[in-house]
This record gives sequence, C-alpha cells and structure tokens, in this order.
Amino acid sequence: MKSQNELGRYLAVRRSRVTPRSAGITVLDRRRVPGLRREEVADLAGVSAVYYTRLEQGRARNPSDAVLDALARVLLLDPTERAHLHDLAHRGRDGRTAHRTAPSGGERGTDENGEHGAGAGGAGTRDGLKRLLAAVGAVPAYVLGPAMDVLDANGLARSLLAHPGREAPARWNLALQVFLDPAARRMFPRWEEVARQTVGFLRLSGGRRPRDPRLAEVVARLSGRSEEFRSMWSEQEVRDKTFGTKRFRHPVVGELDLAYETLALPGDEGCHLVVFTAPDPRADAALRLLGSWTADPVGTNGPEERTQRDRVPPGTVDEPVRPVGSVESAGSSVVAERG
Repeated sequence: MKSQNELGRYLAVRRSRVTPRSAGITVLDRRRVPGLRREEVADLAGVSAVYYTRLEQGRARNPSDAVLDALARVLLLDPTERAHLHDLAHRGRDGRTAHRTAPSGGERGTDENGEHGAGAGGAGTRDGLKRLLAAVGAVPAYVLGPAMDVLDANGLARSLLAHPGREAPARWNLALQVFLDPAARRMFPRWEEVARQTVGFLRLSGGRRPRDPRLAEVVARLSGRSEEFRSMWSEQEVRDKTFGTKRFRHPVVGELDLAYETLALPGDEGCHLVVFTAPDPRADAALRLLGSWTADPVGTNGPEERTQRDRVPPGTVDEPVRPVGSVESAGSSVVAERG
C-alpha cells in the first residue's frame, strides 16, 4: 500500500488483530493468516466486500460516519482508536488536513537558527501559561506541543525530567529523549511502556494533524535513528495522553511513582498541560527533596550558578532532516529505504 493510504493501512492492521472467536465467527477451515478476512469484516459491518476492499486499497473515499462506526465496532476499537479512525477517514473531506503548529495565543519564539519552536525556557507560551506553571511550582508541570516538544516547564519539571550537567538546547522534545537519550532507560524503569505510549501519542497526533511539519520532522528523525521506534510505529497503535501513573528513577531522590493528569489547553490547538502529583507520602517527600535540592540560593542567578532545572537531556536537539510531505510518509519513507 502507498504511504498516503493510511486509512487502509490502519484497517488492515486492526483487522489482523481481531480473532474470529472474538468476532463471533465459527471457524470451519484452516486459516492462512491471523485475524479476520476482508469479507468477514464487510459482512459484520453491513457493507459489501467490494466496497471494504476498495477502502483498504485506498480506492474508495469519504466513507460515512455510520460506516466508520460500524467498522470500529467490528474491529473492537476503543474510543481513542475510534476517534483516530475518523481522523484518518476525514482527511481532505472537511478541511482538517491543515492545522496550526503554534499556539494561537501568540507567536512562538525563534531559536538561534531562526526556527519557530519551543525553547526549554518557554519562549513559545503565552504569559498566562507561564504564570500558571509558576503557581503550581510545588509539583512538576509542563506544556506539551503536538510533536511532544516541551513548550514551557516549571523548575521542578525540569529537575525531574532533565539529566544533570547539560545545558538546555534550543528545543527540548520528550519523544526524542525517550528513544535517543541512553539515560532515558535509567530514568524510566518501565521504559517500553513509556516508549509505546510515546509512539501512540505521536500517531494519534499525526492523525489529527497530518500536514504538521514539526510532527513529520520528529517522526523522520526517530525513524532514521531508532529501530525500536520503527517497529513500534509500524504497529499502528494509538494512545491518548490523559491520566495515569509513571515511574521514575532519579539520580538524586531515587525511584518514585507519580500520578499525572493531561489537560487540553483551550485556544492552544494541539497543546496540553501535563501536571504530576504525589500519590503517596514517599513520592511527596521525594518531590519536596527535589525541590529544595534544585532551588537557587538567594541572590544567585548567574550562568555559572544555574542548577539542574536549566538543563535537559542529550539527544533532544534537532538536527536537519529531509523535508517530508506528511507525518505518515516521514515514518514510512525511512523504513522503505532500509527495506
């Protein structure tokens, strides 16, 4: 299939994961492939086998919402996966292929190369968000862009997520950190879980913003440098970043579990506020210790006296990448070259 036919690719992958038994089909013959056959999906969804085949092949356009909901039911999609299916199908149908890549509350700052982006110092967020981050300084909080750029972060978030001893690059990206920074595997004891959540969020974001150049850049770079990313990306998993618990292993305060809540920011399309809280006394004590360890002494603010909160991990600075047409082609083009 062509890389542009992401809807067909998604349908085929999800079809292969539904067993006949889970779909209520009695198997009477030997099956050569796992999952459901095309004609079985079509029959269960109430559409013709010819039409469904054309959908997978990218030769049928603009399926109705009723058809998409029926396919989602047959393919056992959860609400996030169902929304992603609609995003893929609606491309070019209602003008949703073009999204803004910067918050609408104002222009982002530019780095030393003249690129619009999110600096680790928060040049890309509006004043109201900066005040909000400062107000919740007792817990880690940051603003996350659609491509997982950290648009702004309070000091405790930098202390929690950063690696000691390295100055902040022009752009800090959590997806690049997870896959390209060796320290990430020590920082996240459950690294594979974090990695899969990262890939799932990028794919979900790409479905909503298929022409986002920043998303395409991040996916292209990860596809070119991480075999694990390429493998996870090909699985077509989508995940929303809503709430949950994440385990950290920090060089100063040790191992701790933190609960997180992710809130979509009205007026800042595709951006989210992520806030971590301590679910137990152990984590609360660790955050208090981390906050006191990273606090600036009174009257010191020179560059030579910056603390860890002004540093971020290696492997997160952008490198030039070849322009790509879409988020999907950013991942598939590298895989094709290596194949």
